[in-house]
Amino acid sequence: MTSNRPYLLRAIYDWITDNNLTPYILVDAVREGVRVPPQVIKNGQVVLNLAMRAVANLDLGNEWISFQARFSGVSQSILIPVSAVLALYAQENGQGMMFPAEEGDGG
Repeated sequence: MTSNRPYLLRAIYDWITDNNLTPYILVDAVREGVRVPPQVIKNGQVVLNLAMRAVANLDLGNEWISFQARFSGVSQSILIPVSAVLALYAQENGQGMMFPAEEGDGG
């Protein structure tokens, strides 16, 4: 079977936004394919705000999460393999879901 991670990510994202909270993702920034500004990486991880007001063109796909976001006033294209997402949670109360490392993805 295919991974349930992208389906869970979309469901948790919808649940968080439907409750008027701010969705944040925790990403393993050293995973192959992760494209984020290097200055936002801390201890090999990055936390990103996925709120509609913070990003443009958000695509929560089955293999990749992609969007545009501004860092220090500069718009950047962000690309994250779904397998690199470690958690998706509401910034206000921490409610959400942690994700284990996936087998066979090199991480």
